[in-house]
Amino acid sequence: MIKYALACEHSHEFEGWFGTSADFDDQAAHGLLECPVCASKAVRKQIMAPAVAGTKAQASGAGLPPEARQMMMEAIGKVRAHVEETFDYVGDAFAREARDIHEGRSEERGIYGEASPAEVKALVEDGVPVAALPPAPPKKTDLN
Repeated sequence: MIKYALACEHSHEFEGWFGTSADFDDQAAHGLLECPVCASKAVRKQIMAPAVAGTKAQASGAGLPPEARQMMMEAIGKVRAHVEETFDYVGDAFAREARDIHEGRSEERGIYGEASPAEVKALVEDGVPVAALPPAPPKKTDLN
């Protein structure tokens, strides 16, 4: 996979992942690329420095324009709120319950809870569909 820094005609910056460098050209030629901020299809690659082993990765969202970061954080918050409002919380029984639902031993429904990295790895290897819940937004009292 290749990660490109991209920008639209309105200078909104974002990134895209492609299987090969030719995939970007093909998708751009067919109008399949779109800016996530303004939906412009005039997307171009930006000049990038290659990744160098041993450097620290930027924190999630760092380098994004403030409006894009805010939009991303709001979307993540909405996903988390939807899960908390509509799914069943099963606590540390998540791995067992997810497997039981997948194998038809428990009622089909959305669940969320806690699982160890080893439990998640085993679920994924066995084809049980799981995804990490976005983190809760920081409390205003915890911010500077």
